[in-house]
Amino acid sequence: MLAVTLNSVDQTHKKNTYFISDLHLGLHPSDESLKREKLIVSWLKEVKPSCAALYLLGDVFDYWYEYRKVVPRGFTRFLGAIADFTDSGIPVYYFTGNHDVWVFDYLPEELGVKVFRNPLDVEINGKLFHLGHGDGLGPGDRSYKILRAVFHNKFLQFMFSRLHPNFSVSLGHMWSRKSRLSKGVFIPFMGEDKEHLIGYTRQKLLQRHYDYLIFGHRHVPMQIDFDSKSRMLCLGDWIINHTYAKFDGERLELLPYTDEDNIMRMQLPVVSSS
Repeated sequence: MLAVTLNSVDQTHKKNTYFISDLHLGLHPSDESLKREKLIVSWLKEVKPSCAALYLLGDVFDYWYEYRKVVPRGFTRFLGAIADFTDSGIPVYYFTGNHDVWVFDYLPEELGVKVFRNPLDVEINGKLFHLGHGDGLGPGDRSYKILRAVFHNKFLQFMFSRLHPNFSVSLGHMWSRKSRLSKGVFIPFMGEDKEHLIGYTRQKLLQRHYDYLIFGHRHVPMQIDFDSKSRMLCLGDWIINHTYAKFDGERLELLPYTDEDNIMRMQLPVVSSS
C-alpha cells in the first residue's frame, strides 16, 4: 500500500498537533455513544486553543455510509465541533478506517476536512511521521485483507447504494454489533511477533527513517521505541481508554484525557527494527 506525502507543517509559531482514533460514535448502546460523543466534544473544546492541526486516524464512526442525498443521522455535536475547527482555520485530516470506509464527499464538503484512504507521510516541525488507521497493514491477516478489498470495490459500493437506507444502516449496525460481541472491544497485546503493525513498522523502517509512526485500529494504547531512534504509537480508543497523542513540535506523547482514565497503556521494551 503506497503512502502519499502531505506538505510539511511548521509548528514554529503554532502550538500542538493532536492525533485521535477509534471513537466509534454510534456504537450500541446509543446512550453510551451519546455520552462518549459529549466527552470527545469536551476534549475538542479543550485542545482547540492550542491546536495547529488535528488528525482523525479512522473509525471515528462505528458505521458510516453516505448515499448521494442521505447521510447517517446523529453525531451533530461532534460534527459541529469539527466544523468549528476548520472554520477557525485549523486543518483536520480524516483517515478512513475499517468501520467508516464509506466516507465520500459529504464530510469534506460540509466540514472542510481532508480525507485520506491510504497511509500518509508528513513532516511536522522537521520530524517525519507515517500515519494510517492500521487496518490491513503488515504481514498476515489475509481474510481481513480480502474483506477490505470487497469494502473498497466501487461496483459493490454502487450495488450497496441501491439498498434503502433504513435497511442498509440497520444491516451495518447489526454487522458491527455482531463483530464487537464476538471479538470484544479490543484484543489484548499479542506479542511482538504477532502484532501486524509492529511487523509493518519494521518493514517501513527498512525503507526509510521515520521519527514517528502512528496508527489506530488496535484499541490497545501502545508506545514502542525501535532502537531509540523511531517510535511507534497505537492510539488506543475512546470506548475504554480515552487516549490521544500530542506533538508539541519536539516531543510526541500518548496521553489519557483525564487523570482518572484507567488506560491500558503498555510501556514496552525497546525492540529491534531489523
